[in-house]
Amino acid sequence: MTPLEGMAVAISFLAIWLTARRNMLCWSLNLVACALYFKLFLDVRLYADMALQAVFGLGILYGWIVWSRTRADTGAVVVKPLLRAKAVAGLAVGGLGALAIGWFTSRHTDATLPWLDATLSSFSLVAQYWTSRRHCENWLLWIAVDIVYVGMFVFKGLMLTAGLYAVMIGLAVIGYRDWRKAMSPD
Repeated sequence: MTPLEGMAVAISFLAIWLTARRNMLCWSLNLVACALYFKLFLDVRLYADMALQAVFGLGILYGWIVWSRTRADTGAVVVKPLLRAKAVAGLAVGGLGALAIGWFTSRHTDATLPWLDATLSSFSLVAQYWTSRRHCENWLLWIAVDIVYVGMFVFKGLMLTAGLYAVMIGLAVIGYRDWRKAMSPD
């Protein structure tokens, strides 16, 4: 573990916990966590995940704006169900993105796990988009992605990050439960 990884883990944990609580402060902390993980993933040659952090930065800004504009009179962020057709479309885009990113990183970089890294990165983007759009189902996709991430980070020797992702699975379960309770019909 490096100090960089320790700082990234601590800030990420707090940011995800705040996201599960639908607290607006999650967005600024997620932005800081993205910057820290960008550098960490560059250092360990997980290029798809490094690029993912840059794209997440844009997604975080988008989510921050959407959440700011879509709060209930009480100030709470409104949760919306994900329509089946949009879920299928999102998963299809995730699959196509995995193929495209995997092909590129396997042929044009020295990435150590190009296909796995690409798949996790692509589906993480879908989950991030669903989070920004306030869909409760984002947590289900995060659970699936995070389970696989734990194994990849263990393999890469990023034990603290693997531990964070294991904890994030639990936070995603809590987020799903709480968001489902708060969901308003579309």
